[in-house]
Amino acid sequence: MGESLAIYSEIIAAKNVSTFAATFWKMVGVMTLAGLLLIAGYMFGIKYLNNIWIVGVVSIASIIIMEPLITYSLFHELPSKGALIGLILGILGLLSALFIK
Repeated sequence: MGESLAIYSEIIAAKNVSTFAATFWKMVGVMTLAGLLLIAGYMFGIKYLNNIWIVGVVSIASIIIMEPLITYSLFHELPSKGALIGLILGILGLLSALFIK
């Protein structure tokens, strides 16, 4: 949830750059909440999983999954070839971190 809120606030800020001051302060509030949720998520992740690397991979996975979805839903723009290749390589890297011992 924290990653999704952080991504949302970044993308909304980028989309509404013309109304910088108003958008900036609104997104500071959203980003503060996102940061609190991220900290709590890492703390609970370490408590129950006992492995920082798994917690990190889950965090990166949520970024890989949520950022394209949120970006497309707000901008209605498909990625360029290079961005799509980067996304695919990121997903493959995530899968290798999860499944290759």
